[in-house]
Amino acid sequence: MTTPLPAASAAALKSCCANLYENEWARLLLGDSFHPGGLALTERLGTLLNLQPGCRVLDVASGKGASANHIAQRFGCEVTGVDYSARSVEDAIVASVYAGVSNRVRFKRGDAESLPFGDAEFDAVICECAFCTFPDKHAAAAEFARVLKPGGRVGLSDLTRSESLPRELEGLLAWIACIADAQPVERYAAYLQSAGFTIDRTEAHNDALGAMVKHIRARLLGAELLVKLRQVELPGADFEQAGRIAQVAAQAVREGQLGYALIVGVKP
Repeated sequence: MTTPLPAASAAALKSCCANLYENEWARLLLGDSFHPGGLALTERLGTLLNLQPGCRVLDVASGKGASANHIAQRFGCEVTGVDYSARSVEDAIVASVYAGVSNRVRFKRGDAESLPFGDAEFDAVICECAFCTFPDKHAAAAEFARVLKPGGRVGLSDLTRSESLPRELEGLLAWIACIADAQPVERYAAYLQSAGFTIDRTEAHNDALGAMVKHIRARLLGAELLVKLRQVELPGADFEQAGRIAQVAAQAVREGQLGYALIVGVKP
């Protein structure tokens, strides 16, 4: 299991992740849905969670609200999104108005490792492509269990990895990009089991990851061209490093070192 980072390092990592995901650099590369498979896999996860109209759903690391809004539209749920970034929360609130679901969706700032909700408030918890970035995964899993009602279900979608990855995929930027601390699917399951969940189902969706990496590589080339033509400004963007990570990640997906999976657990 991953050793939790010191408090100062953990806080710095969370802030770094939040700052990256809230800026235009991330939106340019990833679009509105910051995870492989987009809203189609969000919908698949909602189906596996047996979401129904009236269910209370918590979306952890909800970003700019695309998944929460889609879940409310598709399944008729009451959705609460929580994210570490205050700016992302503000953007998500605006997005819910444009999506016409602001009466059933709300967003607030919070930490996945110390959720700002009472015990047994939700019927389901969803967390997409974010669990692997949490410094203290045991704490996050325990919080998921705490806020769920008995019989409630948790759904993770996240990057999976073999035990070793190329050196280029071990640094800070790779961590923020959900790669460096990705886990084997069995380890994600173990985190949930340690919090008292029974694993109900796992599904591999490696093709979705491969498609996303291909998409990012194409957008990197386009973004670099736009910057050179002075059509957009992306201060601090390191195209060389980002391009190298994307290239190595694509090879890792082809060789089976990186994948993507959905994992569903049930609280007794």
